[in-house]
Amino acid sequence: MKFMPSSSPTSAATPTRRFSLKVALWLLDSPRLGHSTNVKHFAGRLLKQPARQGVVQAQSRLGRLLCCDCGNARDRRIGQQLLRQAAKAGDEPAQHELGRLAEAPSA
Repeated sequence: MKFMPSSSPTSAATPTRRFSLKVALWLLDSPRLGHSTNVKHFAGRLLKQPARQGVVQAQSRLGRLLCCDCGNARDRRIGQQLLRQAAKAGDEPAQHELGRLAEAPSA
């Protein structure tokens, strides 16, 4: 008799992805925690994998985080790319942030 796993690796990854996304959003939206640099860094790490996998909400939040809270040009470019992907998928906060960034004077 062969052993048949009850779930495939892809189905096991989906709950983990949703969990990390929910935790990251909760941390960023928390009034007490969301302003901490360490919390933002941790939430960004949690959002990274779902954003790479095409989760629009993760792309939008990570893009905004990189554009607004990172000091280097490379992170801002990656953030803008993520915002463009999310905006193309119809995410309104990403569209709004791209518009705000386009209107802002270049430093």
